Amino acid sequence: MTSFVSPRRPAAFAIAAALLLAATAAHAQSDAEVYESAIAQAANLCPGHSKERTTPGVRAVPVGALRVLAQRRYTMCPDRRIDAATPAVWYGKAGVFAWNPDAPGAPQLIAKQVDAMTRTQAFPVETLVWKADGSPAKGAVVPAFEARPRPVGSY
Repeated sequence: MTSFVSPRRPAAFAIAAALLLAATAAHAQSDAEVYESAIAQAANLCPGHSKERTTPGVRAVPVGALRVLAQRRYTMCPDRRIDAATPAVWYGKAGVFAWNPDAPGAPQLIAKQVDAMTRTQAFPVETLVWKADGSPAKGAVVPAFEARPRPVGSY
């Protein structure tokens, strides 16, 4: 039995591949756009957001790690309610990394934790808390994450 391969199939495949590549390139974001997108996401979700508080934490994270967060729809939020002794938190159920923007070194600490977790793709469901020195804070109590209320009439 002989198989019949149409001469059109390779051409059709090449066209489909070119279209897919063009569509992917159209959706690719520059590094600056990735940072701005992360800040915009924080503005929509984080009650403690302000450009002055959010930007240093987001800008401290490597762009590759921010791309992973965006793919997973995770967000970074500044939160002044978090204690300065334990200034970095991962809220697993909410998919939010939070830090105390007023704690010295907190933006760099949260950036280190985001980078490490995105490299291993380990995003547990439970809440994780880190001390100011970067070590895990077992049994620490942190405020619950509360998303910014949605405007009336939005879905």
